[in-house]
Amino acid sequence: MSDIRPGGPVFAPEEVETPPKEVSKSSKPASLWTDAWRDLRRRPIFIASCCIIAVLVVMAIWPSLFSSIDPFNARTCELATARQLPSAGHPFGRDNLGCDLYARTIYGAANSLVIGISTSVFAAIIGGLLGLIAGFFGGATDTVASRITEIFFAIPSILGALLIGSTFRGSGLGIWLVVISLTLLGWPMTFRIMRAAVITAKSQDFVIAARALGAGSARIMFRHLLPNALAPVIVVATINLGGFIAAEAALSYLGVGVQPPEISWGLMIADAQRRFLEAPLPLIFPAVFLSVTVLAFIMLGDAVRDALDPKLR
Repeated sequence: MSDIRPGGPVFAPEEVETPPKEVSKSSKPASLWTDAWRDLRRRPIFIASCCIIAVLVVMAIWPSLFSSIDPFNARTCELATARQLPSAGHPFGRDNLGCDLYARTIYGAANSLVIGISTSVFAAIIGGLLGLIAGFFGGATDTVASRITEIFFAIPSILGALLIGSTFRGSGLGIWLVVISLTLLGWPMTFRIMRAAVITAKSQDFVIAARALGAGSARIMFRHLLPNALAPVIVVATINLGGFIAAEAALSYLGVGVQPPEISWGLMIADAQRRFLEAPLPLIFPAVFLSVTVLAFIMLGDAVRDALDPKLR
């Protein structure tokens, strides 16, 4: 019994220990990619760009879903109807050779997207790996890689690709010559981004802890540094993709890109510019599709950049 006399000791009631709450096993700590995906789903720009890109990809893979005319068949071209205005069977009209402009625009998406996506992926792989190695090892490795990168940076992209394309035009590589040319001149930017991200990340505590536990260089680079330095590289690759598509159009316009009988938007623009004042539609339609495609990938890259950068949220 507790003493309630004045000055007597007061005994506090016994504390009842509450059992700890069980943590749900399904709950996982939020990561950068989870937060970024949650943020992207609320961005109208991301949704709009993804819808446009999805339509373009379907158009490139299954062009017959959008047009029943085969533009590679010479019988579908009628020279007597050259530069004909849009009609019921030909919504975009006909080009300077009497070919259906709508079908050529639809089928031209394939080469433009293949060149843009392939160049962006290859440039990201080459620049990313070199930047990872240079940033991790530093010293002479970093110095040599940085000097080589500066040499490639000094070469104007279009001029260098024009020189490579004109030199190896008869090699039979087709559109892959354009991919190789743009890749050789497009990887230095990715190298710098990856190198800077690795230099920043390798001084973090998780890298020091991995070294203390005996992890080798390869494990630290690919298991610890690469996932934490990959976000800016993805952003740069996405934004550069639109630029590579525009560069392919410029090379085709200059005569060293995609060549007939292949079809691309840049080649269509080059063919149509000779008679633009007489018939502007053969140039306007592929130019609009090209502009929308480049804009969609740039919008996608901007949205991904804003989502992956906590300072911009």
